[in-house]
Amino acid sequence: MTVMTHNHRTAPLGDRASSMGQALAAFNASVFTGPGEIPRKYRELMAVAVALTTQCEGCIKVHTNDAVACGASDEELAEATYIAASLRAGGAVVYGLKSLASAERIRKS
Repeated sequence: MTVMTHNHRTAPLGDRASSMGQALAAFNASVFTGPGEIPRKYRELMAVAVALTTQCEGCIKVHTNDAVACGASDEELAEATYIAASLRAGGAVVYGLKSLASAERIRKS
């Protein structure tokens, strides 16, 4: 199992701000492989779901690979996908309600 620390895509950043890049790599390693109550597979599945909502292709690839390496099934990845989709849809509904409230205030003024 790997944790993304410094790959060819992020190297130009690390080369220009190495201490920050090293700190981020250490933080990521701690988050995904350090001690904690949440098992690694579930950490990776959460990361996949978040990466889907942020639409970060690199994160999707790395965390999907790591989730599978930790034993995640296709069914678990599919469920993580629908959880992410539900949260994105929920956000649209909440902001849609704000939009309607704003329209109502405009019409009353």
